[in-house]
Parts: sequence; structure tokens; C-alpha cells
Amino acid sequence: MFQESKAFSGFSVDDIGKAEEFYGGTLGVRVSEENGMLVLHLGGGGTVLVYPKDDHRPAEFTVLNFPVDDVEETVDALTALGVTFERYPGFDSDDKGIVRGQGEGMPTIAWFKDPAGNVLSVLGE
Repeated sequence: MFQESKAFSGFSVDDIGKAEEFYGGTLGVRVSEENGMLVLHLGGGGTVLVYPKDDHRPAEFTVLNFPVDDVEETVDALTALGVTFERYPGFDSDDKGIVRGQGEGMPTIAWFKDPAGNVLSVLGE
């Protein structure tokens, strides 16, 4: 039924301007604005809708993952831009906040948040 559907995901933020600055400026994702909402244009042609919500509550789970060739290099670059990496109980992260492939099938990953508190990650391809 949906094999040919150009499905997309979305999540809310409390400030579209801050989101546009973060996703477009800090992360370097191509963004466009439509009807007061942002569209994130991801590699490979995918899109994510970012919409404003007055009573926004940050997602407590990862809403967007960015596969990268070198997690440590990416973490260093984002840290230099002011991004802070999260540390979660149950995951042994290093001093940079990187969890290095613990357990079967666990990628090297580092979590961070957008200005609205939504959880994002960079992970090894």
C-alpha cells in the first residue's frame, strides 16, 4: 500500500527561528520554511518536518540520527561549535560523550540535543 509513498517524519520545537539557526547553521543541514514550519532536506533525498508547538515537550528518545564516517571527528567539530554531548546511564561514554560500540550490534554513537531539547545522534556508518 505505501511502497511508493514519499513518507517523512516530523517532530516539534518551541522556537522555529532557533531550530532553523541550529539545523541550518550549526549542523549545516539544508532547510526551507513552509507555512511557518521547517523542512530539513537530508542526504539521500529524505525530509523531516519540524513544526512549532506552544506546549512542546522534548522527545525523550532519539528523533534523528546522522550517520557519519568519523564519529570522533564530528563530535570534535560540533563541540567546537558549542554543542554539548549527553551521557546516559547504562552507556559507558568517554570524556567526549562517545559510546564506542558496546555489545553486539551497538554502533559507535554520541547523543546531543537541539535547542528545543530533542535528542539527536551522530553514529558510525
